[in-house]
Parts: sequence; structure tokens; C-alpha cells
Amino acid sequence: MDELVTTFLNIDVLREVWPLLLQGFWMTLALAAVAVPLSVSCGVAIAMAQDSPNRLLRMLLVAYVDVMRAIPPLVLLIFIFFGLPFLGLKLNEFTAAVLALTLNGSSYFAEIFRAGIESVPTGQREAARSTGLTWRQSMTYVVVPQGARNVLPDLISNTVELVKQTSIASAVALQELLRSAQLAQGLLYNPTPLVAVAIVYFLMFWPFVRMVSRLQHRAVAQAG
Repeated sequence: MDELVTTFLNIDVLREVWPLLLQGFWMTLALAAVAVPLSVSCGVAIAMAQDSPNRLLRMLLVAYVDVMRAIPPLVLLIFIFFGLPFLGLKLNEFTAAVLALTLNGSSYFAEIFRAGIESVPTGQREAARSTGLTWRQSMTYVVVPQGARNVLPDLISNTVELVKQTSIASAVALQELLRSAQLAQGLLYNPTPLVAVAIVYFLMFWPFVRMVSRLQHRAVAQAG
């Protein structure tokens, strides 16, 4: 037991590497603080545009969503960071990570918001238009808010998944939380930093997981 604690839960090791882990933690939060709002905003715009009368635009957006959902975000990040320089476009690690997360995340948010928009009764849209609101105004002020409320558990769940995906930034040597733990492990030859990171992620996301579970149970109860 002592050997297990010394290997995986070494307090002395954790105390030594904590500043490095804390630095990575703030970088993870910075990535999330930029990528999540961008992904949500783009997702809402795509979902609204998919409801427009322009058939060509709808087809292009469906293709975008399908392609971005099919490509793993890690592959997308590697292409952006290592592939685009061949076209003369060199992005730094942070920008490349945010772009990859936003492209992938917006496609999932678009599908969630689209489902929410479709769940709003047609009468709500007609009532909004009858008051003199334009299509864009009725979508912005009436349809999208109601649709977002209908799919709130999915929105929270997808946000949690997007924040967890910030760990892919370690592939381009951006020193977020996982990359910091890997560096710390390499310096001290001890897996305690990786265990500490797993605990940090759990403490960050467990409350949101429970919130999603409660919202889903409540939705099932109301539907019943």
C-alpha cells in the first residue's frame, strides 16, 4: 500500500510540480474561455441559417456540419498546425487549438440548436412574424431562446465535452493541463502528476455531469 501511494499519490512530488500544473490549468481555462463562446455562437448562426429559405446555403451548411463531425478534432488540429503552413498560413499553438476546437464544436452545437429550433411549435414563429418581426428577429428573440431551453441538457453536456477536448492541444506542445502533467512526469519519473490531473478534471466536470443527469430525469418526468 505504501508503495502504491508513493508511486501514484506522492505528496512531495505533487507539491514540487503544482506550479507547473497550475500554469497548465490556467491555459486550459483560457482555451475553453475562447473556444466555447465561439463554438456556441457559430453553432447558433449555422442552426438559424439552416432554417433559411435559401436551399443552396442549407446544403452547404449540412455539408460543413457532416464533414466537421466526421473528422476527429485531433486530426483537424494536426492538419491546421502542421498542414496549413505548406499553404503559407502559419498559426501559433493557441490559435490553431482554438480554431480546431471551434470548427469541431460548432458543428455539434449546430445540430443541437437545430433540434431545439425544430422542437418549437410552428405557431410560435407565425405569432412572432404576425407582430411585425422579421425572420431574423423572430428567430433571435422567440425561436432560438425557446429551442435552447428545450435542449439545455445537451448543450451543457456538449460544452463539457468541448472543454475536455482542450487536452488535444498537447499534441502541438501547447502547455495546457495534460501537457503540463506530461512534462512534470518526465522531469520526476513519477505518474503522480497524471493522477492529479485526472482528479482535477473530475472535480471540474462532475458537478456538470450531475446537473445534466438531473435535467434529463426532469425532462423524462415532465414528458411522462
